[in-house]
Amino acid sequence: MFAVTVTFTIKEGQMDAFLPLILKNARASVKDEPGCRQFDVCTDPSHPNTVFLYELYDDEAAFEAHHQMPHYKDTGPAVAGLVADKQLRTFDTVAR
Repeated sequence: MFAVTVTFTIKEGQMDAFLPLILKNARASVKDEPGCRQFDVCTDPSHPNTVFLYELYDDEAAFEAHHQMPHYKDTGPAVAGLVADKQLRTFDTVAR
């Protein structure tokens, strides 16, 4: 398994626009990608401009394929305009 965590810091006042896009992406990831096992989105009231993602894929190739999927390309530019900062961490040694 290949796990990925992503932390988004959203531009002030853009959370209402950002969340529907990222939730649509999460649903499409699990539905349309055979290698995507889990895609969770969460927020923390103590950090109102931050969104946390957790993604679990079969392997690194499945994760890389995610970036070529139509739903990712559709939301990529739209999401980018709402994000102040994005931090991606990958972990390729995950208990099966």
